[in-house]
Amino acid sequence: MAVVTFTDEFTSSVAAKKLFTALILDADNLIPKLMPQAFKSIETIQGNGGPGSIKKMTFAEDAGPGLTHVKHRIDALDEEKMTYSYTR
Repeated sequence: MAVVTFTDEFTSSVAAKKLFTALILDADNLIPKLMPQAFKSIETIQGNGGPGSIKKMTFAEDAGPGLTHVKHRIDALDEEKMTYSYTR
């Protein structure tokens, strides 16, 4: 198994805090509504949503053959610095 680090930086007219809140903190509710063709649901199956929690992303039936879901563990979440780290 390899460690992969991904950093994304882009310019937006939307404030960074608002984007972080939508894409990370409210993702469980927001992403399935915005992308129902790709995601059926996102749910926390263990923990309270903070570090150590496990989330399950269930793909829509039309997402592709053999794709049903993926789980990941939240390793770190810092709302002040707007950083998020997870392991699949």
